[in-house]
Amino acid sequence: MRYLILAEGFSADPHYGKTARGVLRYRRADVVAILDSTRAGETEEGVPIVGAVAEAMRYAPTTALVGVATQGGRFPPAWIEILRDCIANGIDVENGLHVFLSDDPELRELAEGNGVALRDLRRPPADLSTATGEVFEVPGTIVLTVGSDCAIGKMTVSLELDLEARRRGERSIFVPTGQTGIAIAGWGIAVDAVVADFIAGAAERLVVEGARRGGDLLWVEGQGSLVHPVYSGVTLGLYHGSAPHLLVLCHESGRDEVEGAGGGPHPLPSLRELVDLHERTALPRRPAKVVAVALNTRALDDAAARAAVEAAAEETGLPADDPVRFGAGRLVDAVLAARRASAARAEG
Repeated sequence: MRYLILAEGFSADPHYGKTARGVLRYRRADVVAILDSTRAGETEEGVPIVGAVAEAMRYAPTTALVGVATQGGRFPPAWIEILRDCIANGIDVENGLHVFLSDDPELRELAEGNGVALRDLRRPPADLSTATGEVFEVPGTIVLTVGSDCAIGKMTVSLELDLEARRRGERSIFVPTGQTGIAIAGWGIAVDAVVADFIAGAAERLVVEGARRGGDLLWVEGQGSLVHPVYSGVTLGLYHGSAPHLLVLCHESGRDEVEGAGGGPHPLPSLRELVDLHERTALPRRPAKVVAVALNTRALDDAAARAAVEAAAEETGLPADDPVRFGAGRLVDAVLAARRASAARAEG
């Protein structure tokens, strides 16, 4: 795979360009160019930024990845032209938006004529159904990242913990549940595009697949937030369907209100309250404990970030850290310690 990341107008935006930035961070070796005419001639993480598909062809891309979240999840006219140019140049297209490219008759016809594949990452499998309970037979330890809000780094935390665990020789697998995670891992189901009754079934299937791929430590990418009035349904379905043994609570330092919800303000509970909420919401069949707090301190300087980490640990009584800024070691230590304690209890 040789990725051309399509990030027109948003290659420098950490929110709307999060798919582009996530793939650039975790699949850097597969990215050959980024398309953004507003930054043509620059580089991002050493990757050249081009202004048009024709300029990108010198880097021989094989797949164009839609790397942004467009307004309303739809493609504006300028983007349709970019997609047409990719297809006309024989480049496959991967799309993570809610609008499916393969449902567009014109693009589908053009793709068929050029031998190009249109892959809609958010399209769920046709055979999904309700959860069966198979998740309770999965060997190993299931760890779900949960959050105080959306877009605070649950996927990033899961990936960083997975990387650290694998560095230690653990049979560790990242379980992707959103379009960016799918683009990074090359498999998965976007649970926010699944019929509500089947969300838990999709989560269960993902955990089972992660174990089938050899995972003994399964890091399930969290979605949404239990306290977000718009997306909490997805969060709860993912939580109960994946039936985690352990939880890592994610929070962006300084955020004190839910973002992206109407009828506000919607104040965020304290970290201690969020720990209690998530533990009380676990399935009775499998109680789950929050074992660590992962902070996103990107808006703080180093001194303030370290103070925020210490404050979070003091408030919750749990190990806390920013795994991107300071490393994931402390958080992985907490997970492995909890796993050992659980195994000891089972043997006793």
